[in-house]
Amino acid sequence: MRNTLRKEINTFGEDMQLNVAVEEFSELTKEICKYKRGADNTSNIIEEMADCLIMIEQLKIIFGISDLAVSYEMHRKIERLKQII
Repeated sequence: MRNTLRKEINTFGEDMQLNVAVEEFSELTKEICKYKRGADNTSNIIEEMADCLIMIEQLKIIFGISDLAVSYEMHRKIERLKQII
């Protein structure tokens, strides 16, 4: 998977893929707003979540961020949340 994502970044460029990431996150936001207004759009939300997860993988490649770094930060934030709730 990472090889394919690297090829996409190399083909279209980092700047373009950063734009695509913003677009994909916006599309997920739009589907969540539709859901909150009463739409039965779970399949659309799943599709947009998948697109966002793909773009997150590309962002990790572009910025040279490891899976471990993201996991560590997620763990740190969840531990902080435990203290709040």
